[in-house]
Amino acid sequence: MTNPILKEFPSEFTTDRLLIRMPMPGDGQAVFDAVAASLEELKPWLPFANYEQTLDGVEANLRESHAKFLKREDLRLLVFLKETGEFIASSGLHRINWDVPKFEIGYWIDTRQGGKGYITEAVEGITRFAFEELAANRVEIRCDPNNVKSRAVAERLNYTLEGILRNDDRGVDGSLRDTCIFAKVKK
Repeated sequence: MTNPILKEFPSEFTTDRLLIRMPMPGDGQAVFDAVAASLEELKPWLPFANYEQTLDGVEANLRESHAKFLKREDLRLLVFLKETGEFIASSGLHRINWDVPKFEIGYWIDTRQGGKGYITEAVEGITRFAFEELAANRVEIRCDPNNVKSRAVAERLNYTLEGILRNDDRGVDGSLRDTCIFAKVKK
């Protein structure tokens, strides 16, 4: 297998309404503001939302994500409105196995932008990017069965629910939780 760091593929792409790109130094303020506006909605599902967020911490995290993107270790992607350039969501391709290749899509949206179909559009674009640009054989979405909004994205995009792993993980409150595994595979 070719060393993943040598893989060439675009660092940004578009959908009808969105620009999706790798994180860049200086993106911290926009992401910090979106996290701050969305904490209550993110807290039940995402561990990071339960820790104090600082502008410097978010900027450092994005710079680490930028470096990991360049090293092909993790492909975090930021989502912006094409028309205005406004940051609206964070997503990406994670838990990469280049040998298969397979990826897991994760996502969250600025609460102020929810309910407009942006995450569904972004995930559809990222799925296409994974299959067309990265030669994916498998793309997964994993979520808590109780995360109705996250499940709805996978279902709208015709991902197949392959199973529910019982007592698979700890929720942010420390309780055991199940994990839905949705997937699309290369035909």
